[in-house]
Amino acid sequence: MTTSTALLLADLTGVAVFAASGASAAVAKRLDIFGVVFVGFVAALGGGIFRDLVIDEAPPLAFADWRYVATAAVTAAAVFWLHPQLARLRTTVLVLDAAGLALFTVTGTLKALDAQVPPVGACLIGMLTAIGGGLGRDLLTAEIPVVLRREIYAVAALAGSILVALLDWLGHANTAPLTAAALLVFGLRLIALRRRWSAPVATLRPPRTGSRGV
Repeated sequence: MTTSTALLLADLTGVAVFAASGASAAVAKRLDIFGVVFVGFVAALGGGIFRDLVIDEAPPLAFADWRYVATAAVTAAAVFWLHPQLARLRTTVLVLDAAGLALFTVTGTLKALDAQVPPVGACLIGMLTAIGGGLGRDLLTAEIPVVLRREIYAVAALAGSILVALLDWLGHANTAPLTAAALLVFGLRLIALRRRWSAPVATLRPPRTGSRGV
């Protein structure tokens, strides 16, 4: 299997799992079938569209290659029809979202590097590719975006993108090491959820009361 074929398969797999994540979230909000498919589409392709626009790949693959749209739409529609068989939707959404985060971190960083983006920029593009779809999904379903909460989310994607850039610099950007990078993001995200790891937040102090003398 060539690198381009492996990258395409990883990209389409990421589209499918993010579409399922978005569709599951939309089903939980009791949206109609159009709403479920639309949220699935945004969750699956939003990050990739951002990536392609930034690296000046026009038109974005989401519009140029029918397989991306078809994968997102079919997956979201399947979740709509099969949701009675999906137990504990919240758990399903979180696991699928972690898988999509991992896959899009790897593919987004690699595509940025292939477009001759410097490593630091490629890491940022990889992270934003990974979190973009989830951000759109949460906004459309009236949730506070995961990336803005205390949970470890964007940090996991950034760690994975740094590892991908390092592997590429060392000349080891082949299937096995990149799979390990994806597993790192996936595992870090799930462990953070299970152990309730979180980033620090600002401590708000109550305002002082009372009057001062003249």
